[in-house]
Amino acid sequence: MTKGARAADKQIGQILLPPNSDRSAAPPPAGSREVRLGGETMGTVWTLAAFVPSSITDAVVRAALEKIFANIIAGLSQWEAGSAISRFNCAPAGSWQHINRDFARVLDCALNIARASGGAFDPTIGKASELWGFGTAHAPLRRPDDRQAATTRNYSWRDVQTQEFCSRLLQPGGMALDFSGIAKGHAVDAGIEALNRLGIGSALLEIGGELRGCGLRADMMPWWVDLETPPESICPATRVGLANWSVATSGSYVRRVQAGTESWSHTLAADSGLPVDNEVLSVTVFHTGCMQADALATAVLALGETEGLAFADRYGIPARTVTRIRVGESAAWKQWSK
Repeated sequence: MTKGARAADKQIGQILLPPNSDRSAAPPPAGSREVRLGGETMGTVWTLAAFVPSSITDAVVRAALEKIFANIIAGLSQWEAGSAISRFNCAPAGSWQHINRDFARVLDCALNIARASGGAFDPTIGKASELWGFGTAHAPLRRPDDRQAATTRNYSWRDVQTQEFCSRLLQPGGMALDFSGIAKGHAVDAGIEALNRLGIGSALLEIGGELRGCGLRADMMPWWVDLETPPESICPATRVGLANWSVATSGSYVRRVQAGTESWSHTLAADSGLPVDNEVLSVTVFHTGCMQADALATAVLALGETEGLAFADRYGIPARTVTRIRVGESAAWKQWSK
């Protein structure tokens, strides 16, 4: 829900830049060429703008990214029957499942944010996601009731148990993990890391609205990103400059399920298993890691306007909440305003 391309015809109401700009952000080496690539992954699209050494072809860059994305899908996508997360979700009760370092990295981040947010973000939400039409099952023809939702919440993040330095994960019986609120951000981070290994230090990578910019452009400017403005809101058109920062937005107005005259958001309340129903249309979060920004945006949205901004202020998170009639900014967000 963010836009990497600049919109020349848009009247920008707010310009944001990182406070105390990171001096380690550097322009591309002389002789680099600008590359723009894109494709499909994780049920959405990815785009790359980068300055690449002349010795590296577009095909090499594309292959490196697509390999990363394929590996992440094979590990973290519940839409793939043979993925590591699908195998865990279907594993017998009491069995210990091996997970690789990539899976453990995402799980550890998810659990840390669950702990910090009091469970507003919870990776054990898989059964509720299925019930409400955001998993692999067909969307329901009518709205599920509260009792059905409650039956999906037999476990929470507190029940996740690992062994041997997070290389093994216990399936207690019927626990269903869901990384859809964190996996795209992780894929962006992993993609940037793959580009860095190729010697590409100036790039903007986006997957489905989650973005991370590293280094500077050839003109010594950061990577400019236009944030999407929720409809029917007073939110100003906002442009942000990313240099070794990530931005993620979670919204209640885009990914929804319709059943008859009712519709509901994909953001679910982990305690009840019900869709979140508050006034917040969207939440945008900045973080140096896109994985963290992705999950934190979901947590703030689930907490709601008042509690979400209090959470952001407690941990120094640059966050913005948007309702139809208000725009709320955390103290750390205000430091970005120029």
